[in-house]
Formats: sequence, C-alpha cells, structure tokens
Amino acid sequence: MFISNAYAQAAPAAGGDLTSSLTSMLPLVLMFVVLYFIMIRPQMKKQKEHRAMIDALAKGDEVATAGGMLGRVTALGEGTLTVQVAPGVEVQMQRSAVVQVLPKGTLK
Repeated sequence: MFISNAYAQAAPAAGGDLTSSLTSMLPLVLMFVVLYFIMIRPQMKKQKEHRAMIDALAKGDEVATAGGMLGRVTALGEGTLTVQVAPGVEVQMQRSAVVQVLPKGTLK
C-alpha cells in the first residue's frame, strides 16, 4: 500500500563500459583545457616577455625594480646589474629584480 515496487536494471553491455568511462572523463579534460588557455598559457607568455626584456637590458637603460627603485643601468654582469639611483649612489642587484624598462628621459 505505501511501498512501491522496485525493479532491477539490466547491466550495461561490455562495449558500453568504455564509452561510459570516456564520457565521465570528458568534463575533467574540458576543465584542464579551459585552465590551460585561461591561466597557464598567458602566464607562460608573460614569463617569456619578461625574460626577453631582461636579456635586452643595456647600459644606460632606465629601469624600475620590484622594490620600487628607479634608476639608470651603469654596468651589467652575468646575473647582476648595477643601477645608479642618485648621483654618486649605485646599487648592485639581480637582473630578475627589474620589473620594467622606462622610456628614455623619464629620470632627470
């Protein structure tokens, strides 16, 4: 009276099992593809541009560092550079600390 009848379902065929597993993995693969194009690829592009900017540094370039210092490059080394932040004041720092190359004439 209060209990309805329960019926058993037929088991899927052997070939349907493979299709079922591929279908269940589809959302996971789709999420990875979306994450790649939204997060990973732009970050890799930004890193590549930063590496090119650091490799192109030359003596006399005006730069901004990650610490907020502005200065003019006076000497370049393998992994370091010397930046003049004021007349007679030079600071040696890593190349990776350079965040931006400023347009010529920014510093007076």
